[in-house]
Amino acid sequence: NRLNASREVAPVSLPNCRLIKGIETGSEDIDILPNGLAFISSGLKYPRLKSFAPDKPGEIFLMDLNEDSPRAVELRISRGFDLASFNPHGISTYIDRDDTVYLFVVNHPHQKSTVELFKFVEDDNSLVHLKTIRHDLLISVNDIVAMGPDSFYATNDHYFTDFLLMFLEMFLGLTWSNVVYYSPKEVKEVASGFYSANGINISPDRKYLYVADILDHNIYVMEKHANWSLTHVKTLQLDTLVDNLSIDPHTGDIWTGCHPNGMKLFYYDPENLPASEVLRIQNILSEEPVVTRVYSDNGSVLQGSSVASIYEGKLLIGTVFHRALYCCQVNIKLSLSNATWVVCEERTKAKNSDHCYSVQCQDLQNHPVQTLLLVSYSTEMMEERSVTHGVVLRET
Repeated sequence: NRLNASREVAPVSLPNCRLIKGIETGSEDIDILPNGLAFISSGLKYPRLKSFAPDKPGEIFLMDLNEDSPRAVELRISRGFDLASFNPHGISTYIDRDDTVYLFVVNHPHQKSTVELFKFVEDDNSLVHLKTIRHDLLISVNDIVAMGPDSFYATNDHYFTDFLLMFLEMFLGLTWSNVVYYSPKEVKEVASGFYSANGINISPDRKYLYVADILDHNIYVMEKHANWSLTHVKTLQLDTLVDNLSIDPHTGDIWTGCHPNGMKLFYYDPENLPASEVLRIQNILSEEPVVTRVYSDNGSVLQGSSVASIYEGKLLIGTVFHRALYCCQVNIKLSLSNATWVVCEERTKAKNSDHCYSVQCQDLQNHPVQTLLLVSYSTEMMEERSVTHGVVLRET
């Protein structure tokens, strides 16, 4: 059952969340710069999927997550670019040596596949269109991860581009989807055999690529080589339809927006809404990765989650065609060497408190909360430490 037609998930809520004003027709992919500026693609029109504004061109939004109450601002796109047919899908950023920020956007004008390359101009919140990339191997592009100012890996989620043949491909369970490497000098297939390759991203050390196969409910780990080829390392099997992948640059954890029940996503019913689910995957290269369901909703708040991106304890959750959710001071569970420690923002000692979560030592200096209470439940007796900016003030 590749669509998980019978699966339902129990709700998992997060505190301090709000829907983002101005994003009404999707937030399919999100990419956050190291300085906290978040790019959001909106307005995707895609075969078999719902659209609340089928005649409205797509948009790219920007949010500054350093603000107390971040808001979404639509980025202006330079003249000469065909805005009327703009249909953005996956996105990726690349920061060059001179600090120029390039934004790669998968685009589906007239249901074709192109990759649009923009330069971000922060001073006036605009995107300067540099070029449109087309290639015979970029046939049904879903997502992209930038490797340089004009190179990237991309996933093709289908082999066919005709709607009926795409449906047949999925119905027959054909594994003809792939990953392509593109540069001006070389374009080649680097991985194949997927039911539907979807989200793609790279580890912080740039050694491994992660590829989500949405219809096979898993994440492939691929080792990247000097010639840009990929070698399969392992596969993490999940019980949900995995969409886009985001990487925490500090921990290497994978955050992903998922579809618990694909049938509800592809066959939209306002009386039976598609649910949302966010997973966090720790230590994916280890023998026992830790998978945590951070958020889930039956569609009453957020329909069809496709991406989840974290920045300094702030979480953005995007959707294929619905709204976007912003949550601040997200509770993050991490492992700490040989002991398990819990940070409690409300100075509670309850092990199962909704406000408790564990952190790794090296993450404390990056933590957004200035003063935390560190509690250990690795022993029978509760132990306390006061931590400010990652400096232990009182030992146990």
